[in-house]
Amino acid sequence: MRLTLLILLWLPTLALAASGGWSASGTGASLSQRGVQASSPALSPPSPVNGMMTEVYWRYLLTGPTPAGMQVRLCSSTRCAAIEGSSGSTRGLSNVPANESLRFVFYVEGKGRLFPVLRVLSNQVMVNYQG
Repeated sequence: MRLTLLILLWLPTLALAASGGWSASGTGASLSQRGVQASSPALSPPSPVNGMMTEVYWRYLLTGPTPAGMQVRLCSSTRCAAIEGSSGSTRGLSNVPANESLRFVFYVEGKGRLFPVLRVLSNQVMVNYQG
């Protein structure tokens, strides 16, 4: 009985927690050397938001095939999440403020020139957040 009463008292609080989402897209980075990181321009919410990120969906498009040894991270100003594949979702940025900008960081293992140059035509994020 006591537990039921606590749950009923707590439910209105849950209803007040706002949720939402934002998306942004932009041009990508270019990478001509192995062993060097390249960062995309910042992707930011189009308008002010309040809350914490819960899940981030991403997508990027390369001009050619993915080079062997390529690693990609999606980063806020305080944390990065390793991502795999050219599209997907991550909860690795959960509890990061939803108003933070995100960047893709590309890296190809090894040394020497990349041929052809790795060009990221576009990148996109869709951020879900809870207030």
